[in-house]
Amino acid sequence: MSMLGKNLMEPEPTLLPPEPEVTESLAAGEEPVDLAAKHPTSSLVWALLAEDALDGGYTVEGYAYARVGYHRGLDSLRQNGWKGTGPVPHSHEPNHGFLRALYSLGQAAAAIGEEPEVVRINNLLDDCDPTAKEKIAAIRR
Repeated sequence: MSMLGKNLMEPEPTLLPPEPEVTESLAAGEEPVDLAAKHPTSSLVWALLAEDALDGGYTVEGYAYARVGYHRGLDSLRQNGWKGTGPVPHSHEPNHGFLRALYSLGQAAAAIGEEPEVVRINNLLDDCDPTAKEKIAAIRR
């Protein structure tokens, strides 16, 4: 493997492990609220709950769900070698839960006027994957 042209200072991308039980249950029509009790560590489940709450006008609930998904995602990222910085690519599907929870947390924080948090979240999301916001927004439309 050639190291020519590679930035040796940048950490390797963090790729979260798949959650087949969660994704299969969602594909089979199981509701995220039911899955949260079965898979409380899944940031994807919490991100979906946050999106549903925000879509329904339940900003505070959406904020809370997104916050849980964000923290569950941070736990998983750290367990998989993330040191607080470095790429978390949206192109890797198992990373979607964390990135979507982070995106929803930013939306909810903006809705309640928590501007410093919005800036911090947007910076983290851009650091994880500069294309993530655009890709998540397209999914959410």
